[in-house]
Amino acid sequence: MSALRARLSVMLLAVCLLFTGQALVTPQRAAAADPGYLMLHFTGEGANGQQMYLSHSADGLHWNDLNGGAPILRSTVGTKGVRDPALVRSPDGGKYWIIATDLCISCGQNWETAVYNGSRNLVVWESTDLINWSEPWLLDVAGAIPDGRNAWAPEAHFDPATNNYVLYWATNKPVNGVKKHRIYYAHTSDFRTITTPQIYIERPGMQEIIDTQIVEMPAGVGNYRYVRASGDGQITLEGSNSILGTWTNLGDLSGIGLTGAQVEGPMWMKFRDRNEWALYLDQYSSGRGYMPVTTTNPSAPGTYQMPTAGSYDMGALKKRHGSILNLTAAEESRVLARWSDIPAKRLQSYNFQDRYVRHAAFDVRIDQNITGPDAQFRLRPGLAGSGTVSFESVNYRGYFLRHVNNDFQLVRNDGTAQFAGDATFRQVAGLADSTWSSFQSYNHPDRYIRHYAYQLRLDPITTTTGRSDATFRVTN
Repeated sequence: MSALRARLSVMLLAVCLLFTGQALVTPQRAAAADPGYLMLHFTGEGANGQQMYLSHSADGLHWNDLNGGAPILRSTVGTKGVRDPALVRSPDGGKYWIIATDLCISCGQNWETAVYNGSRNLVVWESTDLINWSEPWLLDVAGAIPDGRNAWAPEAHFDPATNNYVLYWATNKPVNGVKKHRIYYAHTSDFRTITTPQIYIERPGMQEIIDTQIVEMPAGVGNYRYVRASGDGQITLEGSNSILGTWTNLGDLSGIGLTGAQVEGPMWMKFRDRNEWALYLDQYSSGRGYMPVTTTNPSAPGTYQMPTAGSYDMGALKKRHGSILNLTAAEESRVLARWSDIPAKRLQSYNFQDRYVRHAAFDVRIDQNITGPDAQFRLRPGLAGSGTVSFESVNYRGYFLRHVNNDFQLVRNDGTAQFAGDATFRQVAGLADSTWSSFQSYNHPDRYIRHYAYQLRLDPITTTTGRSDATFRVTN
């Protein structure tokens, strides 16, 4: 009996361990399967830093730079620089907008000019899928403000009371010749036209306010439907039950050692799996970019906690004043398919099999026995259409193979529809050997990528030699 009991005990223990292991593993798998988070941000001064970048996180604290660390969009309007973007999703999920400050510091504009005679416009892009974006346009928001000198740090929140968006931003309207930024607001339904701007937030005396962002609270958390965090010399917290209603001062973050002299650009994120929020703050004074402070009740300043060492990772790029979107599964699938890293490949010539496509001084040709990054490309989903490919350089992130006057060059993606069409191809069965590949132009479907005198060209293919020249193998 004792031997039987021992065997039964061992079996029972094994079963318990099995179910315990399953109980521990299952929630982790479920959490990992949940959609993650998307951050839109800029990275710093200069023409490249002040563009639109994306990062993704599975847990809201550890971030990976998308698009190989290159901008996903570049402004071609206004100052040709953009900062402080907000990523806005329509209530039905059918449209998205990016709204951003039209400002390019250290690329033709300094801070004094930006403060006292800056752009009165915002830069806007529109999309139906988070992947394909319209041409940018300028939205004049401060031109109707008497003596308004600029338009900075826009945000927008859908207001069910008016069935449109409350668009708000900071404008400097000097008082007795001295700068003072206030927050103004207007209504819009399409980010192309707005109502007459009104003052939304004004601090007393000469106190300025520039950055502010609102988060909506679920029922049962705190005493307010909305909480906003603002940079006004402190990181001030306020609560209200209506976006355009009366706001109550709740306190600030000085109790955890954070003031407006250290941090700016408050950016809210609600953790998907629990009632906890991260308030990301841009450590601009030390030049370190965003860090998260966390809370289980955004309306209670005493609940905020500084991050501990190793509790978060912002990725390789510095992340500055932006916006976070909690993704749906469909959105995440599209975003990661388009913007995540893809293994590097080479294109081997069919009729000169010791030669591979490479760029040299941004020209494109086939050369012998090339193995380095000049001959490596990422075959990304096509910039212009589904079921197509675009060739992104490995060592020049954001640069793609593009045809220009039937010649091929390596060119930085400028975000235009023309660029997308010129840099997009259909991968089809090889014209000379169906086990290889040929690449048909998206916007000139009668033409294919081919080499001629070792230079890459876009040509119609009508001969046996042409079919061989236009056939390649995608290889490691």
